[in-house]
Amino acid sequence: MDNRATKVILAGVAAIAVTTSVSAVIGAYQDDASLTSARNVSERQNQAAPTASGARTAPQHADSAANGVAQLQDAQNQQKTEKQQVPVKKVPAKKKVPAKIPLPSGTATATSFWDASTASGNPMSFRTIASPYWPLGTRVKITYQGKSAIGVVDDFGPAEWAVAQHDIPAILDLSEEMMQSFTGIRSNTVHAQFQVLSFGHGASYRSSGTGYGLAYGRGN
Repeated sequence: MDNRATKVILAGVAAIAVTTSVSAVIGAYQDDASLTSARNVSERQNQAAPTASGARTAPQHADSAANGVAQLQDAQNQQKTEKQQVPVKKVPAKKKVPAKIPLPSGTATATSFWDASTASGNPMSFRTIASPYWPLGTRVKITYQGKSAIGVVDDFGPAEWAVAQHDIPAILDLSEEMMQSFTGIRSNTVHAQFQVLSFGHGASYRSSGTGYGLAYGRGN
């Protein structure tokens, strides 16, 4: 084989080798590009994932907040309803108690008597008292020198002239038994203290005269 043919063969072999190397380089480059492209796609997907998740989470948070507000409003409305349903206790108005008028008391002349009957119809007794002004049934406490007894007005008297003839009007006429318990003498005249305990509902002998003011605590 001559030199020319040999050079041709060697040139062909070199061309084939170059072509093979170029193809390998191009293939490697394409593989790297494909790998890089795949990595970029993966990174984009990873970056997009939180965004999508966030996009999905935001409405959930909004829904939770809305539910919380609704529950709070429901609780407030329920409290208002319960307050409206609670019955209000009405405190009864206090009744005005009329001021008590003090019952008469003082010192008067006390005489004594004993009759077969009385104006009230009750039989004469130790506790029988006659009065020209107090109504029948009036209870009176009589005190003389530390001794006390409670009598009831069952009769009328003394007469006006008998009341007026004493230095202190004689508005007390005691049973002789009561007078005897005070002084030891049935028929007697003394100064005694009196205190009306309660007024009776019966009739009265007179509504004016000597000692009327004394009998009702207004002086003589």
